Amino acid sequence: MGLTAIDLGLRGATSGVFLLIILVTLQRRATNQYALLGMAMSAGGIFYAITSAPVFPKSSWWWTMPLMSSLPAIFWLWARVAFDDDFVLRRWHSALWLGIVAFGFTISLAWTRWPAFSKAGGKVLSSVAVVLALAAALQTIKTWRVDLVERRRRLRLAIFAINIMFIAFVAGASLAAHPVAVPGGSDSLPAAIGLFVAAMLAGIGVFGAPAAAAVNDATAAIPSGDTGRQTRVTDRAITDGILVDPLLLRRLDHLMKVERIYRQEGLTIGMLAARLDVPEYRLRQAINEGLGYRNFNAFLNRYRIDDAKVALADMAQREVPVLTIAMDAGFQSIGPFNRAFKAETGMTPSEFRREALTPQQASPEIGQPRREIG
Repeated sequence: MGLTAIDLGLRGATSGVFLLIILVTLQRRATNQYALLGMAMSAGGIFYAITSAPVFPKSSWWWTMPLMSSLPAIFWLWARVAFDDDFVLRRWHSALWLGIVAFGFTISLAWTRWPAFSKAGGKVLSSVAVVLALAAALQTIKTWRVDLVERRRRLRLAIFAINIMFIAFVAGASLAAHPVAVPGGSDSLPAAIGLFVAAMLAGIGVFGAPAAAAVNDATAAIPSGDTGRQTRVTDRAITDGILVDPLLLRRLDHLMKVERIYRQEGLTIGMLAARLDVPEYRLRQAINEGLGYRNFNAFLNRYRIDDAKVALADMAQREVPVLTIAMDAGFQSIGPFNRAFKAETGMTPSEFRREALTPQQASPEIGQPRREIG
């Protein structure tokens, strides 16, 4: 009874924290994809905490299991939105979630007539959950080095640990012993502890934002590299007392605009920090809180694309291949350059060059002396 009471207490606290996150998000009237998926994930946490409790009726297993099996898809999408500033929800993401739910209901309803089919289907659902958890874990670490938001960098480590726990204790147990996680199973207390830890981390992320993080949160839905916003964020960072060294920003500006260090192959934030002789965390803070960038690659790409735009619009370089211009600007290959260029300008490099050079080719050369007739 004592362990059951602890289990239920943890689940009640977890549900309360997740419910508070939903209410605060609604109060803030946030409508971006990060907020919507955050509310969906919180609602899923409440659902899982309640339906997997030891006292929850086992007869409800047929409808709770499909929805529980779809929660890893929501968590994966939330991780993509949280840790990839360029991620955009597509229709196929919703189709994936609906497909998991529909498949879950199919194998649940077929349990009494075709138990072998349902058991195999449960294994498939567990495998899908493991794959999605691995995808979420990889998303949290693959861009960790270029992330400039300090709070988000710490959150990545926590989310990675939660995913590993999920794979080891929940999905692993399902694959080994039972096709799906049965509500009130033997792993109830470890699941309650994990849910409580996840809820507390989410609560700290929502309610425990320091003053400096307010700038980051306010700009979460704005693409990195908006020039107009950079000036506003810089002014706000200084006036609100955020510790961004103006001298460091000027040195960084000189290094980028005059010395064009962004052209250096394989440039990392560590290399740039070493060049400026400052710790990495101070440089990340300066670029993020002083200039408004959330990703180091987006910061570099803004200078590289501006450099490429000048070269593409230069009549003297009209025969230079686009790949050469991209490499000269600091890009490693043509694919990332094309994607970044189109995201910035709305057109491909070739289209931009054609549009920029056409007026120059159609008009007479400026500065040439006029011929005397006679």
